[in-house]
Amino acid sequence: MPNAVVLLSGGLDSATCLAIARAAGFDCHALSFDYGQRHDVELESARKVAAALGAREHKIARIDLRLFGGSALTDDIAVPKGRSVEDMAGEIPVTYVPARNTIFLSYALAYAEVREANHIFIGVNAVDYSGYPDCRPEYIEAFQAMANLATRRWVAGPQRLVIETPLINLTKAEIIRRGLELGVDYGLTVSCYDPDETGAACGECDSCQLRRRGFEAAGAPDPTRYRP
Repeated sequence: MPNAVVLLSGGLDSATCLAIARAAGFDCHALSFDYGQRHDVELESARKVAAALGAREHKIARIDLRLFGGSALTDDIAVPKGRSVEDMAGEIPVTYVPARNTIFLSYALAYAEVREANHIFIGVNAVDYSGYPDCRPEYIEAFQAMANLATRRWVAGPQRLVIETPLINLTKAEIIRRGLELGVDYGLTVSCYDPDETGAACGECDSCQLRRRGFEAAGAPDPTRYRP
């Protein structure tokens, strides 16, 4: 099977992305990040998802984006709660982590080159999302073009690196339906930006709201454990 690197956060989207890559016949090398995020319970979810979906290996890269801060996920900034759909469609929220996907994809690029993988899967979405600039198709296209110019494997050989974004044009409900078709156990995943010490979701942050609405629209039970 051809190799692929799959960015795996432990959330709903990345779990679905891993399932799609496996169903497409790729031998998957999962990559997660301990970057100083306040919701680091997602890393345990990533371990469980990688094992359940048959990743060949699962690596966790440790970097500390708290050094820069500037985000509610890595700094002493309150996570927004109870925002409306209109609010989410407005300005970029404080849960945006500066340059996060650029950093993650750069690590994935190095990993892919070492594993001779010509495909990197990332679960970015440009439909039901919080307005992050590094989830847009034009960003992915630009990074892919750069990656093919910046690495020995793809400069010296005839192959090309492809950044796969199978979820980018899907609604959250469509993502959930696709994952359920592929046997994803969403009870293993964590989406909340502000879970408690037991891992229970707040139910009010943007990510919780998008997840909850997605299960409702998909007509599927939501296995998330929410705080009272």
